[in-house]
Amino acid sequence: MDSSELESDILRRVRTLLRELDGHHPSCQSDRGMLRWTLHKRMDQNPRTSCVLVSILVKELERAERGDLRHYIIPLLHTLMYTLIQAPCIPDELCARVYDFCKRLLTLPKPFCTIGLDYASRLQLERAAPGTLYQRMVISEQSLHSAAFPCQERIFIFADPELLPEAICRALAMDTEAAQVSQSPRGCMSCVVTHALQAALRDTCDTPGLWARLQALPPGDLEHWFQQVVAAVEGSEGGSERGQHTARLERIYHGLMGSSPAGNDPQEGLQGTPLPSPNISFHLWTEDEQLWKELVLFLRPLSQSCEPECLGQELEPLEMPDPLPGCGCCGQSRFSVLSTDSGIERDLPAPEEPCERSRLHRKGGIKKKPSPLDSVALLQAGGGKAPGKPPGRAGVPPEPAAPLQRLHTARVVLLGDDRVLGRLAQAFLSLRKREARRVFLTPRLDLQFYHIPVVPGQPQPSAAEHTDPEELCEVAGYLGRADPWYESNISTLGHMIPKLATMPSRALVTDPFLTDVIAYYARMGTQPVCFQVHSVKVLFQDPAQEPAEDVFLTELLTQVQDSPSHRELSTTKRKSTLDGPGMDLTVTCRRVVLSERHKELALSLHSTGLLMKAIPAEEAAGQGCLTVTITEIIRTSNLAGRSFSAVAHRFRTRSIKVRSSEQRPFTVRLDKDSRRTYRDVVGLEVSPCLEPSYCLQKTRTTKCSPEETEDVGLVKYLPKSLLLPINTFAGVIP
Repeated sequence: MDSSELESDILRRVRTLLRELDGHHPSCQSDRGMLRWTLHKRMDQNPRTSCVLVSILVKELERAERGDLRHYIIPLLHTLMYTLIQAPCIPDELCARVYDFCKRLLTLPKPFCTIGLDYASRLQLERAAPGTLYQRMVISEQSLHSAAFPCQERIFIFADPELLPEAICRALAMDTEAAQVSQSPRGCMSCVVTHALQAALRDTCDTPGLWARLQALPPGDLEHWFQQVVAAVEGSEGGSERGQHTARLERIYHGLMGSSPAGNDPQEGLQGTPLPSPNISFHLWTEDEQLWKELVLFLRPLSQSCEPECLGQELEPLEMPDPLPGCGCCGQSRFSVLSTDSGIERDLPAPEEPCERSRLHRKGGIKKKPSPLDSVALLQAGGGKAPGKPPGRAGVPPEPAAPLQRLHTARVVLLGDDRVLGRLAQAFLSLRKREARRVFLTPRLDLQFYHIPVVPGQPQPSAAEHTDPEELCEVAGYLGRADPWYESNISTLGHMIPKLATMPSRALVTDPFLTDVIAYYARMGTQPVCFQVHSVKVLFQDPAQEPAEDVFLTELLTQVQDSPSHRELSTTKRKSTLDGPGMDLTVTCRRVVLSERHKELALSLHSTGLLMKAIPAEEAAGQGCLTVTITEIIRTSNLAGRSFSAVAHRFRTRSIKVRSSEQRPFTVRLDKDSRRTYRDVVGLEVSPCLEPSYCLQKTRTTKCSPEETEDVGLVKYLPKSLLLPINTFAGVIP
């Protein structure tokens, strides 16, 4: 295929991709999401198409800018940047045009300006030192040891085995395992060295000869040259000229090749370096604390820690105030501990035993008062104290502790429907409570969440009343409406993943479509969409039973409960004959009207139940409000006799209280999950879930100033509500 045919073919593929965003591609709805993947796969197979693809994408971006086709910009820009990262070398003129386009995005509203600034910063690094983005991505994703760039990333895939069929879980585990088997630290280091040298030297680099030389090196020598290349590329970030960067890598190239004969055969165009699959681990979510444990082990592997109890011992325990009434974020049992500390510094345990370090550290008599900004940042991050410093020598002032850096990034991908996201909301609140009591993960770990909807082929027992896939995937539907690129690449996986269970294992290994798409989503999906987590307090019919506290993300459903005893059953039948089916409810709330003002609302009605939806049906409705639908049963009498009609009342509110006037019990189900059903309920209170660090600091402020009712001091700078961020490619496009 000559250059003109190649360019026309790629242009046709890109235009087809854009038509898919407009919904004008009904002929192959089942193959949606494949177009982007096949486009990048073609570049992997033929690296010389990368320059052609970048040139076409730049022209389409400029055309979308002139035609005010903003919904094309972010998909085209993501496709372009993903190509630039993998391309062996791109002409400087094309990089400059992309950089100028990203700078022009700064004049547009979010998310365009946010993404434009991010990509402009990356392009500035890539232009100064070609190959930087590829190198950093591989080093962090493969956790390669490098002092010049000590960042690590990992993708955690969580799936609830009770929500997905066993065949789907088995296929996903085999696919991710096959992707990891093909990777090795030696191969990844060779890829980094080859790509960096080819990006800097371009046509003068003998790529086949270099690769053969790297494969023949002993492991120690390969590690040496890898560290040399990484140090040279990262050293160019400080502002050195492009020529100096090229000269440094040229010296490394000649030293590496040595006296080995250079390839004299003519090279057939550019020789690309594949981008290794990231480090992906698949987990069946069987324990409530499993997410927290996996994150701790990611920060502190078992090979580096003696016992799980040693994790975080270098951090000072947080001085816990009394818990807020009804808060639940600080309520844990406290135990008195007999102190054996003599008060003499030399009696402290020897520091050679890292697993027996004391939690008590001697400190100097003069303490530096932290600035308010430092306190705000720490409390917003985790709500705890700063990490404790090891004891210094007597008479020597302690050195100021270096601020902790987030060198680890955990990308948690949730597979399933809204029920697994409801479980994530519970785990996220539990994690934030831990961090509020004793900060450990937050200052060290960048935690990001992703969601891939999966619609099982047959309904599971926990979703007996939700057989429609759209009802079970409301969050994915909202994300798809807010971000068309998410809808095109991720939402379509919901129907494709179940097909993997019927494919032979050999096809999964040779054609890793799923792991490629997950990697693309985790790498390029950096814009979060935040969902309000709501807390619910459940009151039971038995006065001796303590109220239950829980959270939900998507919906809460109440229904009349079947009467257990014959006496209650006969009373219910007589009342149903008179008033119709249902129960008497009293509802009090502050209604949110169109002007976003609050209006007090009190209702007493005979109802069969109510439904609270937390995910808005459309983006204009906004986040943070509950859409409540109450079905009222109205009795009418006429000549034909008594009849009943159902009337639906719908309103929006942020908090609501519901009581059963006659103490008749009803059931409460959270997040469409039958496993999270409460019975014998006579009342409930729903409100936005508060951030645990806010509750903690609010308690401290109230203790110091009991007369203060409004947020004062540090409290007013902290986030009040608990928001669950789920990453997409663009966030919410206005």
